[in-house]
Amino acid sequence: MHLWPWRGVVSLSVCLLAGALMLPGSSAQAFDLFGLFGKDEEPPAASPNALPYVLTYDISGDRKAVEQPLKDASQLYSLRQESPLEGDSLVRRAQADFGPMLDALWGSGYYNATLAFQVGNASLTLGGNSIAAAQAAETYRGRAPVPVRVVVQTGPLFTLRRIEVDSATTGQPFSPQTLPSRIIGLNPGDPARAADLRAARARIVDYFRSQSRPLAKAVSTEPIVFHPARIMDVAYTIDPGPVASFGEIAISGTENVDPAVVRSFIYIEPGDPYSPKALADTRKSIGAIQALGSVRIREAEALDANGRLPIFVEVTERKPRVIGFSARYSTIDGPALHGYWEHRNLFGGAERLRLESDLFLAPRNDGTRIKSIQDLEPSDLGGRFSASFMKPALGGSRNDLLLDALVERDRTGGDRYGGYTSRFVNGTAFIRHRFSDTFSVQAGAQLQKGQSSDVLGKIDYFLMGLPASLSYDSTDRPLDPTRGARVTASLTPFPSFLGSTVGMTVGKLEASTYYSLDEDARYILAGRIGLGTILGPELDEIPANFRFFAGGGGSVRGYRYRSLGPQGPFGYVVGGRSLLEASFEARIKITDTIGIVPFFDAGNAFESSYPDFKDKLRMSAGLGLRYYTAIGPIRLDIATPLNGRPGDKPVSFYVSIGQAF
Repeated sequence: MHLWPWRGVVSLSVCLLAGALMLPGSSAQAFDLFGLFGKDEEPPAASPNALPYVLTYDISGDRKAVEQPLKDASQLYSLRQESPLEGDSLVRRAQADFGPMLDALWGSGYYNATLAFQVGNASLTLGGNSIAAAQAAETYRGRAPVPVRVVVQTGPLFTLRRIEVDSATTGQPFSPQTLPSRIIGLNPGDPARAADLRAARARIVDYFRSQSRPLAKAVSTEPIVFHPARIMDVAYTIDPGPVASFGEIAISGTENVDPAVVRSFIYIEPGDPYSPKALADTRKSIGAIQALGSVRIREAEALDANGRLPIFVEVTERKPRVIGFSARYSTIDGPALHGYWEHRNLFGGAERLRLESDLFLAPRNDGTRIKSIQDLEPSDLGGRFSASFMKPALGGSRNDLLLDALVERDRTGGDRYGGYTSRFVNGTAFIRHRFSDTFSVQAGAQLQKGQSSDVLGKIDYFLMGLPASLSYDSTDRPLDPTRGARVTASLTPFPSFLGSTVGMTVGKLEASTYYSLDEDARYILAGRIGLGTILGPELDEIPANFRFFAGGGGSVRGYRYRSLGPQGPFGYVVGGRSLLEASFEARIKITDTIGIVPFFDAGNAFESSYPDFKDKLRMSAGLGLRYYTAIGPIRLDIATPLNGRPGDKPVSFYVSIGQAF
């Protein structure tokens, strides 16, 4: 069910990572790729021309709650690697921190907090004399960094006493029916933190906007602090604005792309109820047009004459042509070359034409390895060439034309699990209809002529099929989903009356779902199931490249790629007529950039056309490490078979970009 044309990428990725860590001139700190072993950097060395300083924090009270906000607000902290030239400059830098750092303390709910700086042996207070502190700093010139200590007494944490949210139109508090208390999210006795107050205000405005009130806004926020009682009252005034629908949608920025194509990817219509989510979905949908570079959706500041909100879609275009080339090496499969050329706007309608080719060494079925160039034979070369064309928005509709052609010669296995050799020419033509940004169906025709051979024999075949499929994707992120679900299902009959030499029907289903246990998506449960079936012929009548196999990084981790399935002569894995796979992960973020993922996989391919479990379901478990980047998480998984076969490796490693599913 999983097609992994680049076998052995794990080995390559590990080599590249190791190489990056040992580049000439890199320091030992380069090893701390994930920030697990880092510590605060040392200050610049003492110098007669500048005054480097060492910054420490002496906090009496809730250190955990205030230390990081204090650092975030401090110039002394952010500029600690840039040494001031004289004592006066160092003192001015500290004096500039009084306002922002006191705001940070108050924002954390400590409105009776005190703040001072100790520069050397001199104290610096708000409004106090700075000469002694500057002179004390100068005594360290040329001999040592100046010790600067931030002295904080947080005092007691203030709490909320009364929370009021009034309507700007009536002057009265909103009723619980109009504004539920769970939306406000503040209760008497809660800490009076500024961040919590701002978050509550944003939630209230967002709630009214989600109720089709696009002009909702906060008019005022009035906190009143009672210092002796250590409490706060806060009053919000909110203008919910009128209920409105979407108005006319204007598109700008298209120079070479037909605006009708952009409009076909917008699934909101004038008169639809206003929804911020619909706008976010529209931005994501338009972003799928590869001819476009950026998408900005702007709302009008006022309603039109019909009481609707006009929407302005502003796009920029990308360069139409792109070419790429890569070379890879695996200790398992050897070298491989990959190249592609793509035009993203062939005829001015965002048509995409992509030509792609691969050249690689195909593993030998007898298990021997190529040790030198002299050992190389023509049959050792594998390759594929593909051409794909997409014409979106036929006639301005939500129908797309998809044409694909593929020529491939491949050989799998090369070890004790066996393998097969295949060569074929394949062509498909589809019409896809997009119902929304999340759901689409497609149907068309497929033609394939080829030959496959393995221990079960050689099959020359011709297939003419009528494939149909559907796709549903409500996830929020392609490489690191935190919520939603994905479903892809396909059914392809190859009937004999159309000329197919192997009359069969191939069905596939894959579904995954993601559930966040908290608002910040730091704890996510993810599950996946994969099913496959081939109806009609006996196993040895099915071309080997159509049979199902399990095992590998996108299937059952801990087992070699495509090594699970029914066995034929010599104990070789020959693939099956059905497939069952399942995976479960708990994705846990330890920090903003580091996460761990305990996981469990199970699956196998079966000889019958449905999973009858005559072949044992193979299971594995493992632990993954994630390093979260702007483009997606870098994945390192370590898996071990739970009921492995003799000869299975006890541990397998997988490295890639993006989650396992």
